[in-house]
Amino acid sequence: MIHVQALPGTPLGSMAIPQIIEEACREAEIYHNAGIDGLIIENMHDIPYTFSIGPEVCASMTAVCAAVRGICPSLPLGVQILSAANSSALAVALASGMDFIRAEGYVFSHVADEGLLNACAGDLLRYRKQIKAEHVQIFTDIKKKHSSHALTSDVSIVDTARAAEFFLSDGLIITGTATGVQADPMELRDVAESVRLPVLIGSGVTHDNVEHYLDASAMIIGSHFKRGGVWANAVDPESIKKFMGKVHLLRK
Repeated sequence: MIHVQALPGTPLGSMAIPQIIEEACREAEIYHNAGIDGLIIENMHDIPYTFSIGPEVCASMTAVCAAVRGICPSLPLGVQILSAANSSALAVALASGMDFIRAEGYVFSHVADEGLLNACAGDLLRYRKQIKAEHVQIFTDIKKKHSSHALTSDVSIVDTARAAEFFLSDGLIITGTATGVQADPMELRDVAESVRLPVLIGSGVTHDNVEHYLDASAMIIGSHFKRGGVWANAVDPESIKKFMGKVHLLRK
């Protein structure tokens, strides 16, 4: 996960676009050289998040993503734009050559820390069709982190997974309750056995627990690859190298 520095117009924004691009590309090179299988680019530093992002965010993320694509021409790359700016992420992906997006709020409503988030699958897939971006895959969070799911407490994560599959998701993402919090391996097993889609782990994977998630189609790792295990810190090349060394052994 490349956590893009705070973008212009956001409360923590202080860097010029060329500096932001340079930092994202520097991280991309570190990850690529360490043998990472793919990258997701996300505007994580744009706190507090809003459902009403401006055109400056889309423009900035397009510039960052295009630059990272230049660094990693053949690596699978994705983008997520917080919060729940899924249509904008699709447009950015199309313009910058990304392979997939990570989408929040795909099926069922929930209360996120930004407010009430309603399902978007119908509108999102129609927009993807409209802009001729069907080649951009949509990986969707289910029962996502940083959210209350009391509204759908009678809907299990397996039911949610099946609903996302029925609504043509390209892959499912399971998380813990917050950034860096371990996902439940039992939920991975239950969901993977219930759908025919790829199932990704979206939080909490570390060097010490990676063997619990080997059945996942992919693992999205951010916090563990940062200094001190804190998402907002700089990338720690030694943590990445150590993790990938273990993964290569487990894959044999």
